[in-house]
Amino acid sequence: MFDVMAIGNALVDHEFVLSDAELEETELTRGNMTLANLEEQQQLLAYFQLAKIAPSKQAGGGSAANTMFAFASLGGKPFYACRVGDDAQGQFYLEDLNQAGVATSKKSIHQGGVTGSCVVAVTHDGERTMQTYLGTSSEICADNVDFDALTQAGWLYLEGYLAMSESIQPAMTQLRQQAGLHSTKIAVSFADPAVVKFAKDGLLNMLGNTVEVIFCNSEEARLFTDKPSLKAAADALLEYCNIAVITDGANGALIAQKAAQNPNLEPVFFDIPTPVVHNVIDTNGAGDNYAGAFLFGLSQHYSLHECGRLASEVAAQVIQQFGPRLESSDYQDISRRVLVA
Repeated sequence: MFDVMAIGNALVDHEFVLSDAELEETELTRGNMTLANLEEQQQLLAYFQLAKIAPSKQAGGGSAANTMFAFASLGGKPFYACRVGDDAQGQFYLEDLNQAGVATSKKSIHQGGVTGSCVVAVTHDGERTMQTYLGTSSEICADNVDFDALTQAGWLYLEGYLAMSESIQPAMTQLRQQAGLHSTKIAVSFADPAVVKFAKDGLLNMLGNTVEVIFCNSEEARLFTDKPSLKAAADALLEYCNIAVITDGANGALIAQKAAQNPNLEPVFFDIPTPVVHNVIDTNGAGDNYAGAFLFGLSQHYSLHECGRLASEVAAQVIQQFGPRLESSDYQDISRRVLVA
């Protein structure tokens, strides 16, 4: 049995620390993810080499994979479906997840494929800007999904970047139907403002009639709903879900929940403060980890306030280091501290 099954793009992260001027030279959209082909990514890496900018870290990445890493490290049992090549990076990627307690399947390996990679540019304010070459992950499809694993899972988690993948869209109906048959709750992360800007139809297909939870940040929430205020955006998101979780950096997070048993009642709102962080080093993976910790709390039947506190503490720790993942022991330490407090 699994607590959650997740589906996402499999990417190996290559992280670089850049000045604002160096980031401007890349012509990437600050704070967003830009899709690239192999030649474009090689050109970007050539620029870094010419400018003598060495990578600060290389590790397994991908939004949903980061989420499942946090979920497993907190003590949950996740399964992750993706698509990697039968190359060294693909082998590294899956073994890295398995060692962390995230189950995977041979269905994820595509013979002859090239594993995707993501260049993460981090500026000195901690903001992350990404350029992604999806590689074989761009062709993720129903063949890469272990539907048997879904029948054993309490939750299905879908990362928003999948909205940009045409090949996975036909599987969404099948996933929703199977989730319904087995009373599996669905959670969707919007993942990036670029997803909402350029792939809203794909997001709507993922959401179907309704899902249990939507995770997004304040920019994504406003873009998706076209509402100016966070509360209005949260309220509008409840048209698509039962629980909307909107993160807003240092301003905290807003959780909106439909009134139980009575849709005519006003929704319930929770404000979750963000712990004070004096030195933001790298925001890469903060939202992924927030979703992983929050979802773990939901799977363990924590209250929404407890879920929010745990998620905020985990995300706050992530942004104080390079890279999108903590050590497994760090997640456990945070969990013990938050739940005792």
